[in-house]
Amino acid sequence: MKLISDSGCDVDDKLRSENAICRVPLSIRIGDREFIDDDALDVQRLLKAMKESSSSPETASPSPGDFLREYAGQDCVFVVTLSAKLSATYSSAVLAARMALEQKLARFIHVFDSKTASVGETLVNLKISELIRRNCGETEIVEKVSEYIKSLKTFCLLESLDNLVKSGRVSKLIGRLSSILSVNLILGGTEEGTIELVEKVRGAQRAARRLIDLIGEKGERLEERICGIAHVNCRQKAEALKQEIQRRFRFRDVIVVDASGITAVYGNEGGLVIAF
Repeated sequence: MKLISDSGCDVDDKLRSENAICRVPLSIRIGDREFIDDDALDVQRLLKAMKESSSSPETASPSPGDFLREYAGQDCVFVVTLSAKLSATYSSAVLAARMALEQKLARFIHVFDSKTASVGETLVNLKISELIRRNCGETEIVEKVSEYIKSLKTFCLLESLDNLVKSGRVSKLIGRLSSILSVNLILGGTEEGTIELVEKVRGAQRAARRLIDLIGEKGERLEERICGIAHVNCRQKAEALKQEIQRRFRFRDVIVVDASGITAVYGNEGGLVIAF
C-alpha cells in the first residue's frame, strides 16, 4: 500500500520515514519568483520573499500528471489532499485516479478530501498509516478514515491574515476586524472544509490560552487521539503550547512539526495550527 499526500501535509523527517508518506508538491509564486513546496524548499527564504514583495503570493495545485506518476505501478494507493474547498489539489488527484484505473496503472486508489489543511492533513495520513499497520482491509480503512475526518477539529492562531484575505480564503471583513481592533483572531475549520472566524481575543497570551480552552470544549475521547501542532518559524511558541496542552489534557500523543511552504504562505510568520 502506498500513502500519498500533497505538500499541505506538514511532516518532519521522522514522521515521513516512519509512515512512508510521499508528498506531491504545490508551487508558490511571489512576483516573478517560483518556489516548489518540496523537501528542498527553504521556508525562511520563502518568508523573506513574502515580506519583501508588494504582491500577494499565488499558489498552484499539482497537475493530474504529477499524481499519475506516483500512482503508476502501484497495487493499492491512499491519497490525502488539502480541503477541496481551499485547493484544486483534490480535483487533480481524483482525475489522476480515474486515469490510472482506466489505464490499469493501479488496482485500487482512494482519494480522501481531508476537509482540513496543514497538521490536520498530517493526522489523516497518520490515521491511515495506523490502520495499515493493523492490517485493516481497504474498505475498512476508507470507512474508518472517513469517520475520522468528520471528527477532526482544526484551529489556527495567526499573527497576520493578509495572505488569507488576499487569496479569498478569509473574508475582507474578518481581515479588517483583525487590523482595526488589534485583536488576535482564532480561526477554525468547518465541517465543509472552509475556514471561519471562531473568536476574537485581545492579547497574544490570552488568545493562546483560549485556543487551549477550545480543546477541552470541542474535543472528545482525547486519550485516544493525537494532537498535532504546526508552526511557522516559531518553534519556541509551539513547544510552550505543547507543554500546556500536555499539562491539561491526556492526548495519546502531541506532535510538533515545522510548517511547509503552503502553510507558511497562509499562516505567515508566527502562525500556529492545531488539530486533534
